[in-house]
Amino acid sequence: VNRPADGLQFYSVQVGDSTFTVLQRYQQLRAIGSGAQGIVCSALDTVLDVPVAVKKLCRPFQNQTHAKRAYRELVLLKCVNHKNIIRLINVFTPQQSLDEFQDLYLVMELMDASLCQVIHMDLDHERMSYLLYQILCGIRHLHSAGIIHRDLKPSNIVVKSDCTLKILDFGLARTACTNFMMTPYVVTRYYRAPEVILGMKYKENVDIWSVGCIMGEMVKGSVIFQGTDHIDQWNKVIEVLGTPTMEFMNRLMETVRNYVLNKPQYPGVNFAELFPDWAFPSETEQDKLKTGQARDLLSKMLVIDPEARISVEEALNHPYIHVWYDPAEADAPPPQISDKQLEEREHSIDQWKELIYDEVIDWEERSKNGQLIKRCLLKRKPLNNKPSPPPLQTRSRGRPPSRPRPTTSPPCPRSRPWRRTRTAAASTR
Repeated sequence: VNRPADGLQFYSVQVGDSTFTVLQRYQQLRAIGSGAQGIVCSALDTVLDVPVAVKKLCRPFQNQTHAKRAYRELVLLKCVNHKNIIRLINVFTPQQSLDEFQDLYLVMELMDASLCQVIHMDLDHERMSYLLYQILCGIRHLHSAGIIHRDLKPSNIVVKSDCTLKILDFGLARTACTNFMMTPYVVTRYYRAPEVILGMKYKENVDIWSVGCIMGEMVKGSVIFQGTDHIDQWNKVIEVLGTPTMEFMNRLMETVRNYVLNKPQYPGVNFAELFPDWAFPSETEQDKLKTGQARDLLSKMLVIDPEARISVEEALNHPYIHVWYDPAEADAPPPQISDKQLEEREHSIDQWKELIYDEVIDWEERSKNGQLIKRCLLKRKPLNNKPSPPPLQTRSRGRPPSRPRPTTSPPCPRSRPWRRTRTAAASTR
């Protein structure tokens, strides 16, 4: 299968240890991040005249798992269109035929930093609640199509200095299914829900646990459940939240239940001790009211039993979050997944390769016909007159002298640090 001669021009540039072979329209490539799934560069799109992120997937056809993840991410990014989900701008491969096909590039909108670089800043309630609201809107949109993200963590969430937020990285996302045991090793350990650790079936609110862990980290400034392996991760959870009820235990597989029952019994830590007042803003009476609401939301998200854990819809209607509620954002129409058998598919590497190649060709054909121009050039406008919070900045708050926080935030990848002043916003990375 050969692609039609379309005059596309490519060039190669060395980025660290990797060679990027990209379309001529993408210039000024510079590495900004890397992970198990790929290497990401910032670039200037000279056609749209905007900065973009170019992601080269790492060895997408190394094995069936890598190939399926690449297919899953591409299909979901092509289908999803929500202001709190990263937007796909282009897809391409420099190879001219299926036989040659080895490299896959995804071009997405460029943000200023990952949440990793913001999460340890002293965020006030206004900004923290707005960031959480946007995360919840994004996962609500995914859940409305039966998609569970399964890998929510600070490094998979990106922000701009004006406090806008988007979720990315769908290599592990999957459609919800209750007919079989789901993969236990999906979420980065620290953000992994108890039902995942224990090998239980899970549903959409597995993502809510991850959001609770992220929120807790925003408040405390450190990871709240930091296990060294999946067994120690479970130990860290029950030491803090207490041993779960027998009703929960009875839903475990017998071997897992016997192990859990043989662990020491823990009463759990009161949430007022786990997230004390000094960890929150407390400069005004309104701050104190918001502190109680924030702690209440944490107590509803960080629940071991998923049957008792808050849902994304309930979280969006919680007083701490609901102040930002906009039906056009929280209840946006669900994405239409083009591949209804996305999860049931099991293929050889060559079959996955052909499916991905077909998706790339489909994107190219739609681009030529102008079907994607509106989506790529669309400038999102506010959906109502509700103001967004001021730009990201820091605040001072009373902290015990034994736990000083850094006086400067981590630098952003694009070399310009986020300034920690009360009047200045974080700059672009």
